[in-house]
Amino acid sequence: MKIIDPSVEIRLPMSGADMLRQIELCGRVCYKSEDKITDTSAEAFVRGIIKRGHEAVLEHASLSAKFVCDRGVSHEIVRHRLAAYCQESTRYCNYSKEGFGSEITVIKPMFLEKGKQGYQMWKRACEAAETAYFDLLDWGCTPQEARAVLPNSLKTEVYMTADLREWRHFFKLRTGPAAHPQMREVALMALHQMQAAVPVIFDDIMEVHHEKG
Repeated sequence: MKIIDPSVEIRLPMSGADMLRQIELCGRVCYKSEDKITDTSAEAFVRGIIKRGHEAVLEHASLSAKFVCDRGVSHEIVRHRLAAYCQESTRYCNYSKEGFGSEITVIKPMFLEKGKQGYQMWKRACEAAETAYFDLLDWGCTPQEARAVLPNSLKTEVYMTADLREWRHFFKLRTGPAAHPQMREVALMALHQMQAAVPVIFDDIMEVHHEKG
């Protein structure tokens, strides 16, 4: 059994600056102010529409994020209906095959410290699930049948593609103090990457109260 940390990788179809220009180009139709577009006007325009709550304009630009997380966290991610998803399938993936190292991979819970009793209890449970999974495959079950014993800690990979308005909604929900700690962990990874890659859009999503959660 392999134990790994979660991770996030974002993918932009265009640069962050081009996203802002796309939003401005579309949004100025509402005000018929296309004549005000300049090489440097996009940031101020987007800041203005966010301040006014005219966030429907942000739906004109999208980006993707690849989450490597556990199955439990992935169930929360796909609750966001205004998005497209592709996810590693336990119906078709046979973890006994060499392509998967003939083992399952699980995500280390960030709230359990390696070497402590709680971590050891969690690890033993995952190892028992792995043994049961392989036993069922050997007995004749298909992967989609044997997956019944796989744990929520099982590693999964899921691509989420959403427009920028939905990403803002995602971060407001999933980085707050009420979020599950492992959900919050990967959501903050994604937020930091998007803040670095896309100007303006996520600047007002503050983390002061998040760190207290």
